[in-house]
Parts: sequence; C-alpha cells; structure tokens
Amino acid sequence: MIIPAFNEQESIGLVLEHIPSNLITEILVVDNGSTDHTGRVALERGARVLREDRRGYGQACLTGISGVDRPDIVVFLDGDFSDHPEEMSEIIKPIVEDHADMVIGSRTLGSREPGALLPQARFGNWLATRLIRLLFGVTFTDLGPFRAITYPALLKLDMKDRTFGWTVEMQVKAALQGLRSQEVPVSYRRRIGVSKITGTINGTIKAGWKILYTIFRYRLSGG
Repeated sequence: MIIPAFNEQESIGLVLEHIPSNLITEILVVDNGSTDHTGRVALERGARVLREDRRGYGQACLTGISGVDRPDIVVFLDGDFSDHPEEMSEIIKPIVEDHADMVIGSRTLGSREPGALLPQARFGNWLATRLIRLLFGVTFTDLGPFRAITYPALLKLDMKDRTFGWTVEMQVKAALQGLRSQEVPVSYRRRIGVSKITGTINGTIKAGWKILYTIFRYRLSGG
C-alpha cells in the first residue's frame, strides 16, 4: 500500500490504524516534504516512510512505486482520512477474483458525508469522467484516489505525471491499453484539515487545468 502524504500529522495515524492488517504486506507512507511531524507519526505507527521533498501528488506516488518490493497488488490511499481504509477488501476483491486489473473506489457511487466532496470537486469529476467516456469509450464516475491495481499492470502503464494529473493519467492509460477496469462504491467523509487541491482557488484551477490537459494529451497522442 502506498500513501502519499503532505502535512497530515493529525490524520495519518487514524488512516494507519484503520487499515486491515490481514490484507497488506507493507504500508509505505511517502512524506512529500511535510513541514510537520507526518513522517514521524507514520513511523511510530509501523509504516515504512520514504521522504520525498519534490512536491507533487504524482511525484509522491512515483516515489512510492519505486520503493515497493514487487507486490501482487498496489493499493493507493490518501493520508487525510477522508476515505475509509477498512473498505480496502471491497477495493481489491475484483482483482483477487480475477475480474479486473484496476479498481477505482467511486465516491460518486458510494455514500458521502455532507460537505465531504466540495462542489468544485463534484463538477470536476463530472466533466472529466464524461470527457473520458466521450474520447476513450470507457465509463468512470470518479477520479477517486482510493484505488488498487496489479503490479504488472501498474508497470505497464509507465506512469509519468508528477502533479495533479496522476489519477486521470492512470485511468486514460488503462483505457488505451485495454486493462480491465472496474469501480466499486466507497464511503467518503470530510477530510481532516484543508484540501491542498480543492480547498483553495489556486489549487482548484491548477488541478482542473492539469486534468483536462492530461485527458486531451493522451487522446491526441494515443498513448
């Protein structure tokens, strides 16, 4: 399991506490240049911690991938405790049963605490997933961060994005390469602290632009 985290000292312990221990072989927290005690808290809770001072969600995920030891399945989970880690069994189930190569936890299909998914995030998901369906012929309802993928499929995707386009890059590349993708409903609650993306106007604009750029880039390049 890979958990990218930036200044999540108040939440990372809760995330680690709720991960089903019987389903994982290793938890890797990528401390993405935190200025608080995120890394120390994660280490004290039993996670392996990698420090990555080059900021960016995608960069943290790439660092995490480079640090795992060839697992069967890689699960990605945010460190803000907005997702429910105990639902990981549902995330990996289609892969374990050989029905999918990649599974996205859909907050749209699942239950959401009021105020958990901000209006700008809902609109961004709506627009991005409809463009993916129009341009790539596959249907998603969310770009949710809680997801699982087989290790061979992950390597095949050859992920590149270092910032906000990470999740959508994975989904459009999976479509282009014909991976078996599924969504499962997941629960979602209000995060601890302020979102680094949708919690600010600047973050929302940057993320939205990068997501749209990534969709059209891979549609035009074909891979």
